[in-house]
Amino acid sequence: MTRIAVLGGGRIGEALLSGLLAAGHGADGLVFSERYPERAAELSDRLGIAAAPLAEAVAGAGTVVVAVKPQDIAPLLTDVAASLEPGALVVSLCAGLPTSLFEGGLPDGTPVVRVMPNTPMLLGAAMCAISPGRHATDAHLDTVESMLATVGATLRVPESQQDAATAISGSGPAYFFLVAEAMIEAGVALGLARPAATELTVQTALGAARMLRESGEHPGVLRENVTSPAGTTAAALRELERHGVRSAWMDAIVAAHDRSVDLGRAVR
Repeated sequence: MTRIAVLGGGRIGEALLSGLLAAGHGADGLVFSERYPERAAELSDRLGIAAAPLAEAVAGAGTVVVAVKPQDIAPLLTDVAASLEPGALVVSLCAGLPTSLFEGGLPDGTPVVRVMPNTPMLLGAAMCAISPGRHATDAHLDTVESMLATVGATLRVPESQQDAATAISGSGPAYFFLVAEAMIEAGVALGLARPAATELTVQTALGAARMLRESGEHPGVLRENVTSPAGTTAAALRELERHGVRSAWMDAIVAAHDRSVDLGRAVR
């Protein structure tokens, strides 16, 4: 069984299918299921991948990727369980849902791997935290890592840390977008044309991210290197600290973590 079935043709499902195609996975080894016929036809036409009813998509698939909204999982699991091949791997991209939920609704012994992706998957730059269920082995994790390598990076974490990963990387792009939005608006207020303020902000963000990735330095060291005594950066950072931005950021991430826990409990 080498076929991969993706259940859910939303943006994340589409991104994964596109990444697999770009990495050389043949369209004949991929299938997807999407409940809205118009969306299914659109995606099938654009990617050249067959759309199929859920039961037909699951039957014969070695890996079944569940990429639906958490509230839609209960009826879907019933249908998946009825068609799942023995030994097939189930990969959940559903935010907040524990592997135990899937294991309880699927045939005994089904290997399940939980994934928390983020929206840069749409550009092949995702950060995906992955965790094994009770029956998933290192070989199953290797399979998931190989699949997700087509859309970004992966990090193995204990499932108990998935809510923390959700708060940091799952929700994380929105935090950076908020900072970028504020920087652009400040630039406009200071007289820059919006395209110029946007270019200055976006390229600065890209450069800072590369320095974090490639320098190996602690972010505090990099920040200090930019901050000259009594200079412009020092003045800006003093204002941020005066407004409690650091504490607010940490509180925001804790709030995202707690909400992830609540959402998971609500659908169990």
